[in-house]
Amino acid sequence: MPPRSIPVAPLPEPEEAIPPDSGAATLAPAPNTPTAHSALPLVPFSSARDALRAWMRDSSAGDQVGAVRALEYAASHGHLTAQYKLGRMYAGGEGVPTNDLKAFEYFSKIADENADAIPGTADARLVGSAFVALGNYFADGIKGSYVKPNADRAFDMFHYAASYFGDPDGQYNLARLYMKGQGTNRDARQAARWMKLAAEKGHAPARAAFGEMLIRGGEGVPRQPVLGLMWLAMAREGADPSREAWIIERHDLAFAAASAADRTAALALVERQQPAGAARASQR
Repeated sequence: MPPRSIPVAPLPEPEEAIPPDSGAATLAPAPNTPTAHSALPLVPFSSARDALRAWMRDSSAGDQVGAVRALEYAASHGHLTAQYKLGRMYAGGEGVPTNDLKAFEYFSKIADENADAIPGTADARLVGSAFVALGNYFADGIKGSYVKPNADRAFDMFHYAASYFGDPDGQYNLARLYMKGQGTNRDARQAARWMKLAAEKGHAPARAAFGEMLIRGGEGVPRQPVLGLMWLAMAREGADPSREAWIIERHDLAFAAASAADRTAALALVERQQPAGAARASQR
């Protein structure tokens, strides 16, 4: 079952400036739209698809304000990709002022309206990612807003993304909650299970964390240092040095502490994995 709906403030809807049977609608600036939009004239779009074409055109031309305006029109008409793109933009301050609450509300709208999207589809990947974003917001809260830290809700969001959509970020974050006992009982076996699922999908942080679990062992997780080193080695290969330097550090420490025999065996396992991965990629 999907998590219960998420209470949010309503997103701005476009006002009709011409009769609805004329085939066109206009987007009026709403009080809580970005400041840069407040002085813009009404711009008609015939449909969400027309607005998306305008978004692509304005983005290519460097007109960020026009691009955001077009996206907001498409999003207000229920276009999932536009809603997701705006959520990411407001979350990261990409072309708009950073506004975590607006991002939260876009992601909430996606989650509430698309929780039953068919797993494995392009839409489902966006919805799963939206659930993960909501999990992160519930984990930390949004300062100065009605979104307060709520570990139980974070668990709900990550669990649904992980179990229904098979989202690797959701699986990784769910594993971390099980490791810490946040929003659920602490359970090392469940943590290892979800971490392994994410690791098998190429999620570099999950590979590193699962590798360390196997090297350390205990609490229902069997100690398997060679396999642990293998996962750490594969994590290092997929890590982004600018954002995931910790993975490289954990890898280097683990390999420095391992015996020569374990290092050799682990690297042999990595070599076996690479041809298998390349073969799977060639079949896609």
